[in-house]
Formats: sequence, structure tokens, C-alpha cells
Amino acid sequence: MDILDRLTNKKIIEDGLAEQDSATFIDAESLSNALKQRVIGQDAVCDDMSSQIRRRLALSQRGKPVGVFMFAGPPGTGKTYLAKVLAKELERPLLHFDMTQFASGSYSLSQLFGMTKGYVGSDSYGKLTSGLRDTPNAVVLLDEIEKAHPDVLKAFLTAWNDGFVTERSDSRQVSTTSAIFVLTSNAATDRLTELADTYAQDPDAMRVAAVEALREAQFAPEVLNRLDRIFVFRPLQGLDVARVAALEIEDMIRGYGLEIVEQGIEPQIILTLMARYRKLGKNSSSRDLVRAIEEQLADSLIEAKKQGVARIELGLDELQRAVAYAKG
Repeated sequence: MDILDRLTNKKIIEDGLAEQDSATFIDAESLSNALKQRVIGQDAVCDDMSSQIRRRLALSQRGKPVGVFMFAGPPGTGKTYLAKVLAKELERPLLHFDMTQFASGSYSLSQLFGMTKGYVGSDSYGKLTSGLRDTPNAVVLLDEIEKAHPDVLKAFLTAWNDGFVTERSDSRQVSTTSAIFVLTSNAATDRLTELADTYAQDPDAMRVAAVEALREAQFAPEVLNRLDRIFVFRPLQGLDVARVAALEIEDMIRGYGLEIVEQGIEPQIILTLMARYRKLGKNSSSRDLVRAIEEQLADSLIEAKKQGVARIELGLDELQRAVAYAKG
């Protein structure tokens, strides 16, 4: 006898499970607000993404992934971070792949999809196939997708079009129909930034123009044809740069097991970061700027941690260097 027949009503559970699997309903507005709390300066992307996710999760049978989305735009604008926040808000596992590491053909294929049967290593699954086998509802983040080898890109086409990937070691088909794929790209950033301004109020026209811009940048057309949506991220400006810098500093401090007190960051520190950000132009990244601050702060953060301090504030010493001060 089945355990469920003995201990409960198996039929009701089966019916309920089928209903759960067929459709999921989320509040797009709540999701968008949660995303915008963490991803700065990309409100239009967060709104559109939330609406897309809501519609696609409500579909009962697609035979394809929940969505295949591309986040395009300049570096340091929140593309990778939005994917991570999305996974957290949807309470889904995150499978994160840096596609610059998969620029070689056969070796990259074996890493992601397993080694062909008969070869050394064919007794273990690839990183992608094992991840989807164990967590089929994952958000699969493919960072800098344009850096991947063409053979790797071709291997993903089945995942996006047919709803499964094949593990090469045992030829098992692993479903992708519950997964959300997010691709990030830094290609054609200048052109896409122009288009984002031109088509700010027309996302459908934006998609058509963005596809053409990426095609002109030699992006694989077979990949573009399988995207459900292209979201273009805008360069950070004004106070958005300050907001991102402040959040990066807060996250960095938390990485040391400490907390920053309210209004605990000396404003001049943020202003200095903003000036450096503008000076670097399109090559700027808030993370790189904060790393420079961390080099100054590291010793004082470690010392505060050793002394059992829980909360700190950041100020400037006589040489105008950032320093952490204990606060209770």
C-alpha cells in the first residue's frame, strides 16, 4: 500500500498537485515593487519583467521554459543582480553560469551537458543538466551569453524551443519547462541605449529595434529568434549612482558580518565614488569603485569584527581616506 493511501487521501493530493503544476499566479505589482527596492534605476524593466512573469506563470501548458529573457545594456547597470533578486523573490533556486568560461567547444559542452558515454568522466552529469534535474524550477542565469562558443549556444536551442536538454552521458532528457532562463549581454550597448530613449513608451517597438541592433552586432540570430523578451537597461545617472554605491557599500560591510548605522556613510564618500563613476564613463562599474573603498576599509572592518562590534559608521580620516568607526 502507498504511504499516502495509508496516511491521507492520495487522490486529493494528486488533484491538488496537478492544479499547482498547471498554473501559478503572482501579484505583478508586488513583484515589481520588490525588484525596484533592490535594483536601482531600472523601474521600466522591473515593471515589464514582472508583467511578463505573471502572464507566463499563469499559462498551464507551454511545452517550453516559463521564459527566455535577455537583459542587455551597459556593464554595472544591474543585469546580473536583477536575475539574482528575481530568483529570490520568486523563491526559486538560482543556477548561475559565467559564459566566458564556456568559450571552447567540446570541453564546454561536456562541462554543461555531460561527457559523451564511453569517455572518462561520463559517469557524472554536466553542471546544467544536473542542476535542472535536481531543481527543475530554477532561474538559469547565463551571464555574458555572447562570449559562449557557438556550439554551446546551439545546444541551448533545444532547451528553449523543445522544452528539454539531453544529458550526454546517458541520453536522458531533462525538462526545462519549469525553468526561467535569463541571458545577459554587453553587446551593442551604445546603440541599445539610444533605442531605450527613443522607444521608452513602446516596449514592442523596442524589442524589434533591439533585435536588429544585436543582429548587426553579429549576435547569433538563432538565439535572438528564441528570446521571449529583450529588456534594455539604461546607464545609471544622478542620484541612482549614489543609491547603487550606498547599497554596494552596505552589502560589502555585511559581508564582514557588520551593520552600518542609519545615515552612517559620510556623504563625501558617496560623492567621491560618483565623481570616479562619471570619469570612467561607459566603462564604469559601481562594484569596481566600492572595491577601491573596501581596500581602505578592510583593516578597520576586521578590527571592529575582532572587538565584537556589531554596528559601524564610515567617515574620513585626516588624509581623506574612508575609515570604519565602531558604534556601540
